[in-house]
Amino acid sequence: MANKTPPATVPAAAPSVAPNSAPAAKPLLAADRIRKTAREMFYRDGIRAVGVDAIVNQAGVTKPSLYRSFSSKDELAATYLRDYDAEFWARFDAACAAHPGDPRAQLLDYLTGLSQRAVLTGYRGCGLTNAAVEYPETDHPARAVAEEHKRELRRRLNDMTAGMGVQEPQALADGLLLLIEGAFVSSQLFEADGPAGRVAQMADRLIQAHLPG
Repeated sequence: MANKTPPATVPAAAPSVAPNSAPAAKPLLAADRIRKTAREMFYRDGIRAVGVDAIVNQAGVTKPSLYRSFSSKDELAATYLRDYDAEFWARFDAACAAHPGDPRAQLLDYLTGLSQRAVLTGYRGCGLTNAAVEYPETDHPARAVAEEHKRELRRRLNDMTAGMGVQEPQALADGLLLLIEGAFVSSQLFEADGPAGRVAQMADRLIQAHLPG
């Protein structure tokens, strides 16, 4: 019986994407582009100074698409501040997680990061502090977000100083809050060698001054 020629092997199709290449990032939805753009512009220039037209032009969307996602510029401003609030607490909580059971080290860790950020070009302090200054009206949505954040920061500082074994923990907490807010504001006035770069050092001395003995 004659030998049969084996059928030719069909080569496997080449993969359309290289095995080690990362998939292309999905383009942001219009609402996400608006939020990202508003975050950048509101923080850099101030909320009142940035108009809706400037935001949609920079984001590459239409004005109707903005109003489909946000009922007004005021609501967009409040959304920006809620996003900023989440960013703030992510940094703060990361510092706390790095030093379990040691509130002094937790706070100084956060403030060390702040002292480094506060002297960078383009740093504009705390967006929530800036918004509270921009909007003195207590019924404004942006003001409401800023006030809630600052009250929570004061509460957290009170809890932390209570665990430091210091005298007058509430007074210390308020002193630390004033120091932090001073760093946020002064960072916008001075260059890289400004006082905000010493906020962690000054906080540590303030805590030391409240320890017994």
